[in-house]
Amino acid sequence: MEVEPESPYGPRLLPWTGQEGKPCYLITDEHGGPVSRLADATESVQLGMGAELLAHARELLPGTPRGELRFLAERLTEALRDALRVAESRGQRLNRLN
Repeated sequence: MEVEPESPYGPRLLPWTGQEGKPCYLITDEHGGPVSRLADATESVQLGMGAELLAHARELLPGTPRGELRFLAERLTEALRDALRVAESRGQRLNRLN
């Protein structure tokens, strides 16, 4: 579902989901606020975790037992989901500025 901007800044897709996995949006201005700062910090943590998982995967993949591979694949899937949400949110905000 695409959300139409209601302000010059439009809604910001947050890096977490609401009930039933539905996207969460924040309406804010250029000054931001506590929720905006929390979203920035959460995005930073999510991207950092993704980078750490990728580095870990590169080390583990050769010769790793199946059980550990499944665990790693599940965590990488979560990290990729988070990174794609961050990219979508930032892309939406960049498009509104152009």
